[in-house]
Amino acid sequence: MGRRVPARARLLAAAAACAAAAPAPAAITENLTTSVVAMALGNAVTADPPAIDSIHFNPAGLARLVGDSEAFSAFGASIRTGATIRAPAGFDVGGWSDDPLSGASSGPVRQGMFVPAYGKPGWRLPGVLIPGLGMAFNRAGSRFTFATQSYMSQAMSIDRTTEPNDPARFQGRQVQLQRLVYAAPSVGYKYSETLRFGVSVPIAHAAFVVDTDMRFPNSLLGIFGKFQQGWCPENGGNILDTLSVGLCGGGKDGMVNPFKKAARMRLEMTAPFDPTLNLGVLWEPRPWFALGAVYQGGSKTQYTGTYTFNTEPMLRSFVNGMNSSLFGPIVGAVLGLPSSIPAEQKGNLTATIPFPAHVQIGVKLKPLRYLQLNVDASYARWAEWDALTFQFDQSVKLLEVARLYGIANSGQLKIPRGYKSVLNMGYGLQLLPTEKLTVRFGYEPRKSSIPGNKIDLIAPLPDTRLYSFGLGYQLSPKSDVSLTASYMVGHFNAPANSDCNLNCNKLFNVIYNPYAGEDVAGNIRVRYVGVSYNKRF
Repeated sequence: MGRRVPARARLLAAAAACAAAAPAPAAITENLTTSVVAMALGNAVTADPPAIDSIHFNPAGLARLVGDSEAFSAFGASIRTGATIRAPAGFDVGGWSDDPLSGASSGPVRQGMFVPAYGKPGWRLPGVLIPGLGMAFNRAGSRFTFATQSYMSQAMSIDRTTEPNDPARFQGRQVQLQRLVYAAPSVGYKYSETLRFGVSVPIAHAAFVVDTDMRFPNSLLGIFGKFQQGWCPENGGNILDTLSVGLCGGGKDGMVNPFKKAARMRLEMTAPFDPTLNLGVLWEPRPWFALGAVYQGGSKTQYTGTYTFNTEPMLRSFVNGMNSSLFGPIVGAVLGLPSSIPAEQKGNLTATIPFPAHVQIGVKLKPLRYLQLNVDASYARWAEWDALTFQFDQSVKLLEVARLYGIANSGQLKIPRGYKSVLNMGYGLQLLPTEKLTVRFGYEPRKSSIPGNKIDLIAPLPDTRLYSFGLGYQLSPKSDVSLTASYMVGHFNAPANSDCNLNCNKLFNVIYNPYAGEDVAGNIRVRYVGVSYNKRF
């Protein structure tokens, strides 16, 4: 037996750990909807993983379970995000300054769900309610504990379809990013009284849905539209134009305006079977001190699904008019423009979208019987989201127009992201005023992996702060219940031309800057309530 450390020394160690762990960068959607107990502790549980939830946070924690057990959980979460579009002084896009979105603010936001084997229903909910179930098995005297669990490991849901003129509709009328683990075969191994190891294999159903209106305000398109205004009569009857390239042949509908809606795009994809690997270790040399580490493996998730492009009359009429002139078809062929654009084009698509690997280490300090401090550091490889590429089963006629901007492959859509891999801290405090009652507090300063010059309204996730409060109560020697409430908030501000995923006004920044030249400011708020029940046999 080692020398007993005085309580005062343990208190000093806890204070030193808290002071040294200053806020540091990182997070997008990880750990937000995974565990009721972990949320209450700012997700700082790697050195003290909670029962069956150890499968995700540190599977070595399973080896602390004795006998068989089961866990039931449910959480409700609501996401509210808003944005305001404002034109700065001197606002101009290729000679145009009357953007109808200037001064507008985005409206109500609701949530949805993707149901495996069914798809995304038309439900619009004020929040989402997700159940979870876990089971663990440990034979008396065995060093091994086996377990499995279903849980939501990643979720982001935005529905802006209530208001048809919402300015944020050009970066997501609906956005659904979801990763549901439906099975997670796991094992924990008790190497000694102080050292444990664990491994789990979460098998997930992943879903990715983006439904958005599209427009392409940029200087080149604006200059072209102004040239049309000077060259084309209002009725479109210019004989010189008909005998040349047909810039006026589309009539009033074919007059280019950089601020008009150009199309609507919907991508809906799934990966029904996507396994990953979690490896964990837990070292508890003293009752008042523990260290834990977990590696959550990533995946090059292979999505398949469908796409639909609905093109507005502006581009369809312009292309038709150009190809009805004498030399328009020749010019169009040289530039690689389509001979026509259908009102609707649909088909199948594939995409490889990384699910980032994640490493988390933590320390538990319990200087007094009734006081425990947890501190965790985590790192996720979101830099793998430098760009997302969607491969279509045919050339998309709408994207053939983008060849004017140097985008040669109209059979794919490449959306720049430019995310970063950064470090994140989490802090948890547990008070145990009685033998049965546990009071929990959590704080997570989540420095976003989306840099300020890469944020957009598809993923409006700036730096945020997560505050949590929870209670645990032992109902009997073999059962307990936990309750948690959390609140996360963050704000962002992107001045005009500072963010080329949002508002750059340059000749060739066409994919994708729907608010070119505008100042865009916004926020996000997430409210979470969860309950879990554990029973041991």
